[in-house]
This record gives sequence, structure tokens and C-alpha cells, in this order.
Amino acid sequence: MSNDPNQINVEFPKEMVGGDYANNMAVTHTAEEFIMDYIMIAPPAGVVKSRIVVSPGHMKRIIHALQENLEKYEQKFGPIQMVEEPGGEVTIQ
Repeated sequence: MSNDPNQINVEFPKEMVGGDYANNMAVTHTAEEFIMDYIMIAPPAGVVKSRIVVSPGHMKRIIHALQENLEKYEQKFGPIQMVEEPGGEVTIQ
């Protein structure tokens, strides 16, 4: 453990090492927070794999980090081709 007050040590639970796969996401918000539901859809059904709730300020930082990493990815591997979104309406119960 470091004595550096600017370093934050984050524990990574062993059961999360493999991650969860999601092929869809639903976003909603209130005045105080953004709610992101990561969903695995395998027709005819789907399941929410994770729900992340963040403040508006943190959401803006997330978008910036995603945009920056997407640009780095495309510089290294080439442009990502957009594909048509799957049809149908997703409802979370």
C-alpha cells in the first residue's frame, strides 16, 4: 500500500474479473443522476446485467473518456463501421 495521499487503491473483486457481456444499454435520468442499465438480449428475452448510477458531472467525464478511447481505438485499428440498430422495443420490468 502506498503512502501517497493522491493514490487511491481500488479493490477488484475476483468474481468480477471476467466481466459481464452486454449488447444493449438503456439510459434514463433525473435532475440528480443518470441511470445506465447494461442489458444482454438474446431474443425473445433479455436480462439486465448491471445498473450504474452516476451524477451528471461524472456522466460528462464518462462520455469524455469514452470518446477519447474510441478515437485511440480507431487510430490503432481503423474506423468502426456503424451497423443498423436491431428492431423492436426494449422494456425493463
